[in-house]
Amino acid sequence: MREREHVLRAEGIGVRFGGIRALDGVGLGVRRGEVCGLIGPNGAGKTTLFDVLSGIRGPDRGRVLLGGRDVTRRSPVWRARHGMRRTFQRQQLFGQLTVADNLVVAQEWRGGGGGFAADLLAAPTRRAHEAGRRARAAAVLRSCGLDALAGQYAGALPVGQARMVELARAVADPPAVLLLDEPASGMTAEERRQLSAVVRHLADDEGCAVLLVEHNVAFVMELCARVVVLDLGRVLAHGTPAEVRADPRVRDAYLGTPPGDDAR
Repeated sequence: MREREHVLRAEGIGVRFGGIRALDGVGLGVRRGEVCGLIGPNGAGKTTLFDVLSGIRGPDRGRVLLGGRDVTRRSPVWRARHGMRRTFQRQQLFGQLTVADNLVVAQEWRGGGGGFAADLLAAPTRRAHEAGRRARAAAVLRSCGLDALAGQYAGALPVGQARMVELARAVADPPAVLLLDEPASGMTAEERRQLSAVVRHLADDEGCAVLLVEHNVAFVMELCARVVVLDLGRVLAHGTPAEVRADPRVRDAYLGTPPGDDAR
């Protein structure tokens, strides 16, 4: 697979924390319209890899490519401006804003300043932009099945709904690459089905490249076309869900069950 065919690619990523090797030569790629799962035991390096991919942490070695361009030293904001979005294990919603306003705010980062006088002169344009952002927020909430929550304060939502709002906020400004860190955590079975449908829509219909970390292995195996397994900072295995399930190294290190069982 040639480099240009990957929207996001990591090559030889290494990260150390003192004497601990958190990542050791990790490489993976995610293509347009693909949902790829990243699994492994606690401490395998999954979140550290997400931090490197999103620009929060620089690697000690290796490189990250976005759309074929080396972005290893680029900031998280630069990567966001070029189509990368991310959610986090710990919820990051603006709790004192409504659900709709969370999505509006997610689109405002592209705007510039100009001061009070410029705001007055540009008021009609600003109103038009505001209307456009609110229309986009309403459309995304509908597509995520969240339109009934638009006026509720985000801080009052139960965990599962809050996770879905985080996903909606991440795609309010359409992404090319979406990194989801444990998106199904705290969700009911019905909420996981809704999450899966939204992620499939993003990949299949909007061409988004999706990489997700998730401990619910059954969810990953059902949703993802390809799975990468990390263990002790290295790629232990990668392939289709069936190939990963059948790999004895994966069963020994993580799944602990015969192939075909739903490991959690």
